[in-house]
Amino acid sequence: MIARLPSLLLLVALLAGWEAWCRLGGLSPLVLPPPSAVLITLWSEIATGRLWPHLAMTAAEMALGLGIGAVVGLGTGILLAEFPALSRLLRPYVLASQLVPKLALGPLFIIWFGFGMTPTVVITALICFFPLMENTLTGISEVDASRRELFRMLGAGRLKTLLRLKLPSALPVIMAGLRVAVVLALVGAVVGEFIGGRIGLGASIIAAQSVMDSSLIFALFIVITALGMLLYEAVRLIERRVLHRFSKG
Repeated sequence: MIARLPSLLLLVALLAGWEAWCRLGGLSPLVLPPPSAVLITLWSEIATGRLWPHLAMTAAEMALGLGIGAVVGLGTGILLAEFPALSRLLRPYVLASQLVPKLALGPLFIIWFGFGMTPTVVITALICFFPLMENTLTGISEVDASRRELFRMLGAGRLKTLLRLKLPSALPVIMAGLRVAVVLALVGAVVGEFIGGRIGLGASIIAAQSVMDSSLIFALFIVITALGMLLYEAVRLIERRVLHRFSKG
């Protein structure tokens, strides 16, 4: 807490300056609502229960997309690292698929999967796929050559070398990719709801925009930020425990 005190003081100072600017500068609440109005709106959304279904939907879409993207990305990274010929064949296409903006694919996903949860989960999985794939591929490919040679001399097969040497050695890089994927998963879920969601935090932002409710938009920004920071810290905690366990092993 002491280490985080400067950040908290900076946040208080920024909020106080924002509040003073809005009240003394004569800004319209439609343009920039003061923090006090945003907090009142946020409390109203929480107290009335209107927030919880949207938060639950976004969290579910994020979790499903992250899970699918992480599993497929991890598996693809292992395959490409273990079979260089396959990597040379497929990697350009994987990269090309990531260069297409996911927002541009939204209308196609709505045509293919309809409105609702499915297109959002697909967009989130596609966004989360690449960091896990790239970090897994990099981590496994950069395992020390002398250690790989030692395993070969000891008669370890491909599978045992992968499970006992390559994956444990690449674990820090893989977990770093997972941290990035968690942040991108929340972005993917919200962006997916912008396109075709009927419920969720992203859909709520679009609804608030249609009635020009700036306080509600900022309140939803707070919820999205808090959710992202909570999940990011949870992944960091898991990462520390996993790496500590493997380092002891």
